[in-house]
Amino acid sequence: MLAAATLLPACAVHPQSALDPKGTVARMEYGLMGFSLLIMLGVFAAVVILLTFVLIRYRQRGADQPLPKQVEGSHVLELLWTAIPIILLVVLVIPTISDSFRLAAPAGAHALRITAIGHQWWWEFDYPDYGIVTADEMHMPTGQRVEVTLESADVIHSFWVPSLGGKEETVPGQPNAMWLEADQAGIYPGQCAEFCGLSHSLMRFFAVAESPAAFTRWVEARRHPDTTPHSAMAQQGLALFNQYGCGGCHAIDGTPAQGKVGPNLTGLGSRAVIVAGALQNNALDLGQWIHDPGAIIPGTVMPPFAGLTDAQMQALTAYLEGLQ
Repeated sequence: MLAAATLLPACAVHPQSALDPKGTVARMEYGLMGFSLLIMLGVFAAVVILLTFVLIRYRQRGADQPLPKQVEGSHVLELLWTAIPIILLVVLVIPTISDSFRLAAPAGAHALRITAIGHQWWWEFDYPDYGIVTADEMHMPTGQRVEVTLESADVIHSFWVPSLGGKEETVPGQPNAMWLEADQAGIYPGQCAEFCGLSHSLMRFFAVAESPAAFTRWVEARRHPDTTPHSAMAQQGLALFNQYGCGGCHAIDGTPAQGKVGPNLTGLGSRAVIVAGALQNNALDLGQWIHDPGAIIPGTVMPPFAGLTDAQMQALTAYLEGLQ
C-alpha cells in the first residue's frame, strides 16, 4: 500500500506537486518547507537516540539490580528542555516572517496584472491592461512577476498552481491578491483547492508560462481574434450558434456575442483543453460536451443540446474550433 501511494501520483496526466518549484514564490515556499523539515528531523533524531540509549542502558537485567539514579527537580534539565524548543522556534520564525512579508509586498509597477475569477466550476482570466478575457488557460511571460487579483463569482474557491506558488482563496465580495513568477516556459496545472460544490474536483486550469516574445504574440492574437467562418460548414455553425442563443451566455470578442455567464470563447480553437481541463480540445470532445454537459461536469448550468443532428453538431464544432 505504501508503494502504491508513492507511485500513483506519477500516473497522473497532469501531475501537481509543490515539491517541484518552477518559480520565485514556489522556491521560497519550498525552501521554508525544507528548512522546517530539517529542524523536525533533528528533533526526531535526538529523541530517538536518547530513547534508544535509555532502553539499552537501563533495561532490566535481573531482579537484584538496583534502580538507576533518580533525577528530580533538576533546574539545569528544565532550563535545557525549555530553552532548546524556544531557540528552534525562533530559528524557524525568522525566515517564516521574512518570507511572509516578501510575499505580501506588492508585485511592483512592472508586473503583469491578471484578475482570476472563480466560477462553479471554471476559471476566468481577465487581463485589464490588454482588454483580454479568457478561460481555462492563464498565459504569462517567464521572468516577469504576475500580480493576480483573486475574485469569486459565486462561492469561496481557492487558487493554486503548486509548481508556481501556494494557495489563496477567492472570496465573494472580498478580492485577495498574490504574485507569481515562472522561471522557465512550461504548462503548469492549477486546481481549485477549496471544496466549492458538486464538481469541485473538476475545477482545473493551466498556467501557460512562455517566453516574452511568445506571450506578446499570444496577446496580439487575442486582441485581434479571427472570428470569421472560413468554410460553409463553419458558417452554418455560426448560424446555429446564433439560433440557439449561445451568445447570451458566452462572449466572442468582435461579435454580437457578449454573454458573461459562461467562459469567453474567443480563441477557443488555440486552447489545449476545454471545460476547465476536463476534456482535450478537439471536435469529438467538444461535441460530447455540447451534447450532454451534465455527464461531464455534474451541476453545470449549461443546458444539453441533445437534439442537434450529427451534421449540425459537426457544423457547430467546426465554427467553434475555428475561433483563433
